[in-house]
Amino acid sequence: MLKGNFKLSPVDLEARQKLALRAGMTVRVWQKIIENGKTRLQNFDGLVVSHQHGSEIGATFTVRRVASGVGTEKTFPLYSPLIDKVEILRTAKVRRSKLYFVRTKSRRDIRRKVKQTDFAAAIAPEVEATAIPEADLAAAK
Repeated sequence: MLKGNFKLSPVDLEARQKLALRAGMTVRVWQKIIENGKTRLQNFDGLVVSHQHGSEIGATFTVRRVASGVGTEKTFPLYSPLIDKVEILRTAKVRRSKLYFVRTKSRRDIRRKVKQTDFAAAIAPEVEATAIPEADLAAAK
């Protein structure tokens, strides 16, 4: 799958176990991207939607981010050597262990904004700009 000359640093298991990721945290995940034999770091920051399998070897966490109105989710293995580091930016108290409802909530908010848009108000400035001045109206009578 991966070709080229590259080295992956070993995963610090103790540091990853102490992370204690929970749903509701805002994190920045630094992921190693390998292109043409070169490695670079790319960050993906967003809200932790779910965390599965505790601190086992197969533990994963899902991060959701919205960029330009498009929601994107990535599932990261906690102990993957392709993850360079995970920074916790913010912690929030949530009542659920899985925040899957956030997916539909953002759609609802967008729908509300569209419904609240008043097309008549959007057209009104154009009508005022092309209106006939009052002096011309008086002269026409």
